[in-house]
Amino acid sequence: MVEFEAFDVKARKKVKIKDPEIVTLKNGRVAVRGKSPLTGITVYRILSKEEAEKLQKRKKK
Repeated sequence: MVEFEAFDVKARKKVKIKDPEIVTLKNGRVAVRGKSPLTGITVYRILSKEEAEKLQKRKKK
């Protein structure tokens, strides 16, 4: 799986997402949800349409 980075508000810096999970938000956007290895809080990264399409193509293969 691809490694994603997200901004950890508590640590005030970007971190690599631990245990990433692809989710669809209420508005239809695709995001990655996971835990921050530094603080343990849940972090999100909203994906661009291109990134979301690439992930969906990988899942279909």
